[in-house]
Amino acid sequence: MDSSPALLAIVGLLLALWTATAVWVMLRASGKEQKSVASRKAALRLARMIEESPAIPLLVRTDGRIEAPDRFARWLGLHQVPEFLSELSDLDGSGLSEEQMEELTRNVRRTQKTAKPFRMSVTVPGSNRALAMHGTLADPAVSPSGAALVWVFDYSESQIELAQLREDAARARDDFGALVGLIEAAPMPMWFRGADMKLRLVNRAYVEAVGAESADTVVTNQIELVETVGGRNAAQVAQQAADRRQPIERIVSATIDNARRTIRVTDLPLVGEGIAGYAVDIEEMEEQAREFRAFREAQRSMLDQLSIGVAQFDAQHRMTFANQPFHRVFSLPPGVVNDRTTFEQMLLIARENGRIPEVRDFPAWRGEIGKWFLSDEPHEEAWPLSDGTHLRIVAQPLPDGGLVVIAEDRTEQLALSAMRDTLLRTRTATFDSLFEALAVFAPDGHLELWNRGFSGAWGVDPEVLDGHPQAEDLLEAIAANLADPKTISVVGNTIRSATLDRKKREGRIELADGRSLDFAGVPLPDGNGLLTVLDVTASRRAEEALRERNRALEEADAVMTRFLANMSYEFRTPLTSIGGFAELLSGGVAGELSPQAMEYVQAISLSVGKLTEQVENVLDLSQSEAGLMPLHKSKTELLPLVTEVVRAREDAIVEAGLTLDLKGGAGKSLSVDPQQLRRAIAQLLDNAIKSTPRGGRILVEIARNRGANTIVISDNGEGMTQHELARALEGIRMAADGKGIERRHGLGIPLARQLIEAHGGKLDIQSRKNAGTTATISLP
Repeated sequence: MDSSPALLAIVGLLLALWTATAVWVMLRASGKEQKSVASRKAALRLARMIEESPAIPLLVRTDGRIEAPDRFARWLGLHQVPEFLSELSDLDGSGLSEEQMEELTRNVRRTQKTAKPFRMSVTVPGSNRALAMHGTLADPAVSPSGAALVWVFDYSESQIELAQLREDAARARDDFGALVGLIEAAPMPMWFRGADMKLRLVNRAYVEAVGAESADTVVTNQIELVETVGGRNAAQVAQQAADRRQPIERIVSATIDNARRTIRVTDLPLVGEGIAGYAVDIEEMEEQAREFRAFREAQRSMLDQLSIGVAQFDAQHRMTFANQPFHRVFSLPPGVVNDRTTFEQMLLIARENGRIPEVRDFPAWRGEIGKWFLSDEPHEEAWPLSDGTHLRIVAQPLPDGGLVVIAEDRTEQLALSAMRDTLLRTRTATFDSLFEALAVFAPDGHLELWNRGFSGAWGVDPEVLDGHPQAEDLLEAIAANLADPKTISVVGNTIRSATLDRKKREGRIELADGRSLDFAGVPLPDGNGLLTVLDVTASRRAEEALRERNRALEEADAVMTRFLANMSYEFRTPLTSIGGFAELLSGGVAGELSPQAMEYVQAISLSVGKLTEQVENVLDLSQSEAGLMPLHKSKTELLPLVTEVVRAREDAIVEAGLTLDLKGGAGKSLSVDPQQLRRAIAQLLDNAIKSTPRGGRILVEIARNRGANTIVISDNGEGMTQHELARALEGIRMAADGKGIERRHGLGIPLARQLIEAHGGKLDIQSRKNAGTTATISLP
């Protein structure tokens, strides 16, 4: 009984220990169950993640067995995942092809043996599905027996995109190659700059433009095509274009092929990094532009010189040019061109100035005129103005939509046309009233115009001329009226010479009725020929009478010549005899004479001398007027000859109480007849001595004036009026009673003039009453 409590305590302790152990076992079992559930959940989650992942694991054991999700079978077109690797290729054509299977089996075996991973891509036959397989040796935790783990990726979409990308890349490579070839073959210089604005690529045209050996040389030496302009070089301009992200275009001058050329340079920022540039040679375009501007300026300058008004309007109907005649025609203010006045405004200004026709509905009329800009054909109108002016307006549309307006003032032309009609009628009336017979022949030979006297002159029926016959037909009708019909060819040749040869020709022809006709062919400025015919029957007869009279006059002239010769002998012989007998008497041949007889003899000798001189003058003057004056020229100095004449009259000068001055230099020699020139000077000097009162002064001067040798004889004597001078030159003057004439100092002045003119000289006498006379002899 004593051991019962202890036993109970032990039993209780055992029960407690058992209970504790049971609780621990229960708790541990509960923990394992929770871990198992968690592990199953994790396994399910991992399996689901693998199922949803883009890659499918394929485990290939060493014996060829495989493990894979069902999705792998669907990718290959199989109903289920086969048990062995070799069964991935089905006999019905599903799965992989034999070649793909052989490659996959070979890669898997190599990986299982060598642990070398592999990669391969397959396209499932009969579909567009593309699979990528990455194989490695499986981890021992996955398969401890050396299995191969192959991850299969479905990259069908990526494959399509990759194929498209490859195609695009191939096309891009082709396009890039073509673009590079195009750039290289481009005739214009092109280049590419990197982000540092240094040249990286240039084409052949750039290399040739800068004169480099190759593109590498240009890039290495950074040879720029464009020079520094405005303090900025080409790289700085390119940097500015890159900063703005906008292309920069500029026109500069550059040296290309050792010649200065004008180029348009463009720097173009690219989408990525870098700047592309190209240069277009616009030298020819600039030259053409300069030539066009010069041509336009020359054309406008030429249009300003025209008398016809010309104006040009652009497509917006604005005036771009108008010459001065156009301003005058329409009374436009000076600034209409600079103000870009429209065509409608120009018409309004012209209407206000009365320079357009009067119309009822001006807006409607202006609208009609404005349609000229839309027309394809030129338009012409006549505008009569209220002040009587007539304008011819021509509107020429331009290809660019503009219009050229030409305004010509035809008022004067219309007046000239009316005047021309009047002149034609006047010409016809004048032709018909002329005594001459006229006919105009055209170059083709037909008769165009004639007057009424033409048919009568040739004796042709006027009806023959009304049909404007040919020259041959007309000549046949005329030939019947000629004395010799064969001579009609002379008239035909005259007409042909005037119309075709354009030469003047004359002739004379005899008609059967005895009339004589003079005819002439004259070429006219309009290409026609004029045949003039004149009846010279009366004048021919008068001509014959004049010839007879001329022969009689020639005979009378011969008689006069013989008379002068005879009179020269008959006058000189008696005078010589009288003078000789007077000298004999004064010499005492007949005995000594008384003083009174001696005075008579001296008076006779003096009278004989004067009469001899007058006879010489009369004969010389008659011979000179008849052209029979003989001249015996020789080289003669003027000063000794004039001095001799003065010395011969020294006693007369002293006796008259006069003073004579002789001026002149030696050496002036002329080819003259000394005797005849001495007589002429003596006559003028004698007149000066006789006309000068006592105490007067006479000047004789020899000089050379304007290439001629002159001898001037001047005095301060009585002088003459112009009427008296004219009479003196004729050798006579009126008597004091006005009823007769009297000689003035004989025929000295007329004889002197004849003698001087016979030497080819000229005598000029200037005289004033009570102021003296000056006689100037000019000898060549």
